[in-house]
Amino acid sequence: MKKKLSLQDKKDWLKFIKGKEKIFNKDNNLKKSEEKIKKEIIDLHGYSLKDANLKIKNFINRCFEKNVGEINIITGKGKRSKIEADPYLSKDLSILKYSVPNYISSQEDLMKKIKKINLDEVKDLSKGNFTIFLKKIKE
Repeated sequence: MKKKLSLQDKKDWLKFIKGKEKIFNKDNNLKKSEEKIKKEIIDLHGYSLKDANLKIKNFINRCFEKNVGEINIITGKGKRSKIEADPYLSKDLSILKYSVPNYISSQEDLMKKIKKINLDEVKDLSKGNFTIFLKKIKE
């Protein structure tokens, strides 16, 4: 089905073509805002729970001070963890993938600096990392 253009539409189109008016390109604006976000990555493979928690606390504080907007935390999936053999260990809290986000969420001073923790990535069994979005420092 073809729709005919009205005379007014044709006039408007011709006026636009002959004019010097530019169309605002929204894509350029999006690219600029994406480029401005500072991103950092930390890999916690091989760390004990205690060391990983200390490392992530220091890392988040440093990133916040540097005005980093997004942190990618690599924990691994926990597939090689030997916690299954010890009935006294929690499966969820003995694997960095689950314990690190839990630790961060329990730290009030860290949560004041965090806009969002992407918990969907934590729940995704195919992922061994998750993202944290930090707030901006008020100037």
